[in-house]
Amino acid sequence: MSTTPQEDADRIRLKRLAKLQGAASSSTTPAASTSASPAPSPTPPPPKPKPAPTPTPTVQKRPPPTESAVAAPSPVPLKKKTQVVAGPVHLDLPTWEDETVSNVFNVTLRKEVAERTSYEVVWLKPLAEELQGEGLPLQLNSEVADRTLIARLELDPQSMSDDLDFLPVLASLPPQQTVFEYLVKSWKRLNAVRSSLLKKNYVPLEQQRAMDVLDKLRDLVVSYTGLTLQEPAMFPQPSGKALGPAEVVPSLMSLSTMSGPYLATSSSQALLDASEIEIFLQDLVKRFEPDNEIDDILGPVVEQLCFHPSVELGFADDGWRSVVSGLEALVTIKPIAAMITRLPRWNPADLAAPQFERGSLLGPLLKLGVFEREWPSIAKTYFSNHQTRPPGEMSSATASLRGTLKTLQSSLFQIFNSLVRASAESREAVLQYFARAVNINRKRAGMQVDPATVSSDCFMMNLQIILLMFAEPFMDATYSKMDRIDPAYYARSQRIDLNDETRINATNEEAEQWRKQQPPATAPPNFITEIFYLALAASHIGQQKIVNVLEDLGRQYDEIRRHVELLEGDQSWRGTPFQARTEMAINTAKSQQDTLAAAMRAYEAQLGEPELIFRTISFVNFVSTWVIRFVDPRKKHPNPPIELPLPQEVPTSFRVLPEYVIEDVIEYQLYIIRQSPNSLELSGKNEMLLWCLTFLTSTWYIKNPFLKAKIVEVLFYGIWHWAESRSVLTTLLNTHPVALKHLMPALMNFYIEVEQTGASSQFYDKFNSRRNIAHIFKVIWNNQAHRDALKNEAANNSDRFVRFVNLMINDVTYLLDESLTDLAKIHELQTEMRDRVTFEAQPQQYRREREGLLRQLERHTSTYVQLGSNTVDLLKIFTGETKSPFMVPEIVDRLAAMLDYNLDALVGPRCQDLRVSNPEKYKFNPKQLLSDLLQVYLNLSDQGEFAQAVAADERSYRKELFEQAAGIARRKMLKSSDEIEKLALFVLKVEETKATMQAEDDLGEIPDEFLDPLMYTLMRDPVTLPSSRAVLDRSTLKSHLLSDAKDPFNRMPLKLEDAIPNVELKQRIDAFLSERRNKNTALDKPVDDVVHMDTSHE
Repeated sequence: MSTTPQEDADRIRLKRLAKLQGAASSSTTPAASTSASPAPSPTPPPPKPKPAPTPTPTVQKRPPPTESAVAAPSPVPLKKKTQVVAGPVHLDLPTWEDETVSNVFNVTLRKEVAERTSYEVVWLKPLAEELQGEGLPLQLNSEVADRTLIARLELDPQSMSDDLDFLPVLASLPPQQTVFEYLVKSWKRLNAVRSSLLKKNYVPLEQQRAMDVLDKLRDLVVSYTGLTLQEPAMFPQPSGKALGPAEVVPSLMSLSTMSGPYLATSSSQALLDASEIEIFLQDLVKRFEPDNEIDDILGPVVEQLCFHPSVELGFADDGWRSVVSGLEALVTIKPIAAMITRLPRWNPADLAAPQFERGSLLGPLLKLGVFEREWPSIAKTYFSNHQTRPPGEMSSATASLRGTLKTLQSSLFQIFNSLVRASAESREAVLQYFARAVNINRKRAGMQVDPATVSSDCFMMNLQIILLMFAEPFMDATYSKMDRIDPAYYARSQRIDLNDETRINATNEEAEQWRKQQPPATAPPNFITEIFYLALAASHIGQQKIVNVLEDLGRQYDEIRRHVELLEGDQSWRGTPFQARTEMAINTAKSQQDTLAAAMRAYEAQLGEPELIFRTISFVNFVSTWVIRFVDPRKKHPNPPIELPLPQEVPTSFRVLPEYVIEDVIEYQLYIIRQSPNSLELSGKNEMLLWCLTFLTSTWYIKNPFLKAKIVEVLFYGIWHWAESRSVLTTLLNTHPVALKHLMPALMNFYIEVEQTGASSQFYDKFNSRRNIAHIFKVIWNNQAHRDALKNEAANNSDRFVRFVNLMINDVTYLLDESLTDLAKIHELQTEMRDRVTFEAQPQQYRREREGLLRQLERHTSTYVQLGSNTVDLLKIFTGETKSPFMVPEIVDRLAAMLDYNLDALVGPRCQDLRVSNPEKYKFNPKQLLSDLLQVYLNLSDQGEFAQAVAADERSYRKELFEQAAGIARRKMLKSSDEIEKLALFVLKVEETKATMQAEDDLGEIPDEFLDPLMYTLMRDPVTLPSSRAVLDRSTLKSHLLSDAKDPFNRMPLKLEDAIPNVELKQRIDAFLSERRNKNTALDKPVDDVVHMDTSHE
């Protein structure tokens, strides 16, 4: 059995005294062996109104030591005189024992002694008479100590006696003193005697005998203390006082350094101070632990402490701090810590989730927090009136709450950590507690959860934080302990309930079959494995769901804000009978706004706490790296990094993992990148990027399309600039070698894949993902490495790239058609409502319907307009980089038709229908949209297939549209003069192509040598290039040189004036044309008369 520090000190002191006795025995004078106890003083001390001071054994004064008694000099010469060490003195043990028992129990067998102290020292007359009847001397000693203590405890100050001599004894007893209070004071007096004894220079053997007497007395006091805690009614007790375990609780609660109503009460009732409580508890453990009797003695104390009423007040009072301090004192003693986990209420099996946090021992402390749902007073006290309170005051309130939360959670972790380290059994009990808390709260993972059926957010948040603290030691920067996590844990352990849990890429039947195929475990899972998987499960039903609550509050706040703005913006109710009602509605809405704002700040106080963010980022980094290593064929990631894409065959062990393993990584990345992007500056960015690229390049590993879409969303938010913060991922996307190689093809592939998600909402879901992809493309487009990756994809995966282009054109066609149609409807409604007299004359029902239609159009038109504009922008930059994929037959005609149709909508007769009030509200920028459409024309203007496709568009193409567009572009400075000239040349080629197509109808096939080799139009002014000797039409060459001053056939430098007119070929072409009828086509007019665009410089 282990010894206490006090016992070790005693033993060391005895050894030193023994050595000293041996060194001085030869020179001890005879006087040193005389009795250590002189005769009692003939004059008793005067009585005092307070308990008698602790008597110490008296020792006869010794004469000055002789020279032989002086200790040997020190080896080091002293400048002053040599110290003299006295030899040990003898102890009159019987006398000392009588005095000690009398002092410790505050009793006497002699009436005169009691009288001298005014009966403060209790005269045990019945015991004295018993001893005399037995022929024993009236002297107290360890042999009669048991009888002595019982005799004292049996005295009842409320009782009456016929013995007049004994009445003063009963009258002088403390009327309200409990048995426990008396025993504690006896224990304290015993400790004082022991301390005094150790300071005396007694003969070691005699001193040891005295120590044995004290040990017997200690066992006696501690034994009866334990008994009275179990059975308070064993001896007479005062009425009206809390007895038994309740008497220990104040001493434990007084250990807190804070103050408060409950703490002040506890301190005044405390019988033991901070220096005494641990020794007292150790004495109880030493006496009762061997037979597990400590459970019945201290178990009720623990329960009363954990369920103390002060905890129910939460952070409104500091009483919880005293409870935590008391628990910390208890669990520092391992047997008590182990005992706590054996108590029936440690992990009650019959409680549902809502009752579990109130009925389990540590539940009341774990449910403390700041979330508004459980503790509405916190939000109201600290964060109400958010619009009028100074920002500094709100920040100070947040900092104060975060400090309190850190104190609570740190203390709770220390308590759980002590329990884990107490014994193997207690560690298992703690793991079972964590698992039960997780398993009974699985419903928290649902979309719609009734809070009354699950544990509170505060309880789950604290539980998760404790698990994250346990996980910290194995989450080192090099992931050196990652391989200690058992990847087959779900097959070898049933601790975490996965029934009906969605798997990453498997059914539950497949998961069960896999589990049965795994070899049985040779040993229980290690602690690291247990904590890792428990933390994963707790995160899924803890922080991730609490974030959802915060986001829901934000949505409610925005809805009310918009409602208030609508009411305040429409002043038509002023001066009407509805004014009072409207004003009341506005005030009510603002009050709700303030309540929601306070609730959100309370949630943010916890979720935004810096240490929690750091821990969670570290855990998410660890999990994402662990998952990637899980699918890495080499099982070595990140040293070396994984090679992408992953193998086509997905390991079954990965497919059967719970889906929340990857879902929670993605969800927290989305949360942190939006709420606290600066937190990722130190760590997390590389892990986030590799995580996204791993599963975007290998999307077949994940079944859920929405999770894959959220991976793209992580990248999308990663390139946003948040307030004063830099974007998180932009630099990495443009520098990381894995991103430079795989990002472009991965995004293109997902652009295609998201077309079919299998969900009923897939038609609309795809636009969100494609909007994100378009924005990412735009951000990285200036990086030549990404452009090269695009070209490589177009060249080596042409089928996939063509499909990508086809989908992009489909999106532009639908989105622009929807958005421009809706804008026309909005224009119509706004025009109708602008005539207030006519509109007010309409029936009220009609007005309501038209106003409702306008609001409905306004809600989704901006989305369509923005998505359409983004896709056109994407089309613009892609056609500027690579042209051939857009020229395939299945693409080029549809592309030309889409461009012509939207150009007609923007500059044709219908453009007046797009004039809406406040176009910025709908994200509608017609000038930018027109500029982007014209840029697509310009990008493809040197492609003959494109000119033919435009010319063949009989539905929308008209050269007048381009003339109108060019005029707008010049006036609004959307395009330069060179670009407008290039556009004019393109339209000329389109007109010539159209004429050539008609000529082929009239004259049959046109000789190839008359056709321009680039545009496939009949050449009007053929010229020969000096270096390549190729023949082009002059207008084609001029258009080409506007964007590229090189020969299109051999890439040699070239100027327009270097071209050599091919007079002979021109004469042959003219002769060919003169043979056909004049159709008044572009071929029958001078070039300058075909297209009329103002390309002059202003």
